[in-house]
Amino acid sequence: MSRYLFTNVIILNCSGEEPFPGEVLIEENKIVRIARSNEPLEQNNVEVINGKGRMTLMPGLIESHAHLSIDNTDDLAALGRIPPEEHTLLTMHNAKLYLDHGITSCISAASAKPRLDVVIRNAIEKGEIPGPRLLAATPWLTVTGGLGDMRTLHMPKVDSMALMADGPEEYRRITRELIREGVDIIKLVISGDSFVPHAGSETTIMSEEEVAAAATVAHAHGKRLSAHARSAESVKLCVRHGIKVIYHANYADEEAFDLMEANKDRLFVSPNIGFTAIAAYEGSDWFTEEQVKSMGFREELDSAVKGIQELMKRGVRILGGGDYGFMITPHGQNARDLDHFIKHCGMTNMEAILTMTKNGGEAMDMPNQLGQVKEEFFADLLLVDGDPLSDPKILLDRNNLHTIMKNGIIHKISR
Repeated sequence: MSRYLFTNVIILNCSGEEPFPGEVLIEENKIVRIARSNEPLEQNNVEVINGKGRMTLMPGLIESHAHLSIDNTDDLAALGRIPPEEHTLLTMHNAKLYLDHGITSCISAASAKPRLDVVIRNAIEKGEIPGPRLLAATPWLTVTGGLGDMRTLHMPKVDSMALMADGPEEYRRITRELIREGVDIIKLVISGDSFVPHAGSETTIMSEEEVAAAATVAHAHGKRLSAHARSAESVKLCVRHGIKVIYHANYADEEAFDLMEANKDRLFVSPNIGFTAIAAYEGSDWFTEEQVKSMGFREELDSAVKGIQELMKRGVRILGGGDYGFMITPHGQNARDLDHFIKHCGMTNMEAILTMTKNGGEAMDMPNQLGQVKEEFFADLLLVDGDPLSDPKILLDRNNLHTIMKNGIIHKISR
């Protein structure tokens, strides 16, 4: 039986409690004992990992909006041109990269091809490849003309990371088909987006009948749903049809906020403001000032920030991470969301960290197993050389991650 003792560490347990010095004993894949510094644990038959009084032991990070199968792209159509064999290897590489950066769990927000997430999830669970715990998602399920539909009349066959369907019957069929292939999550694209000239972020492109058809099938099979939902009406559709993770929600209105608050025990909002924040104020390498203005990135960020602050007041759980893997949000920089929440939304450092730990464990449907340093929780842990509560940005440099442990197995340790 493998046994590890983290000693002489500062424990940031991510319950909301302030950090404290202590020790943590791991047996197999579980945290079995936590002791304060005045209650040292025996060190017999254990491998000791010494934090030297300065290192912080915290839960592994949980990414709420993962796209492991994209390649820091600026061209969705290019994803469709990657052959499936190479695409599987790319996804496998990104899975390891996430674990290298201390991300021990991921909720996928869309796979670029139908079975990529499924295959990688299965290989990770079998121990064949390194990677985070993964809930596997479908590609974006969108309507004709929605986000990800790159087709035109003169080029009717252009793949991206979306599957197109129209009408409730098509949504029933495609949902059943993807559940057959082994996904955990049905991902719907209910609203438009800034990148869709004919369907902007404040539009709602899926009909209620289409959303209802997909949701009925998913719920019947015990699967979960998530949704790209920027517009107010798309958020309302999410709540009415039992969608668990609502992405963006940046144009929610009072009725949408009321609905989310009334259902806050069963849903989560993952705002994913990183792309918008960087595009608005740090995106000069990718967007001209004219493009920033015409696409409304700053206005969209302002609306998102107001929405996040309203959600915080109403006690709706917010998730960190999201939309990393695009050109301005490269994989591995996911923890930048913590700083975005602090800088733009007024979260405390602790509130920001909880979005990628405690709240993430709850969103994974593992509230008593993931996201905190507690007895009987899984040993998904980071030993950080420094104090992430004082400066969450230290999590961005993987050289600061002295030890990365997932499920009681050491992925990295600095000797």
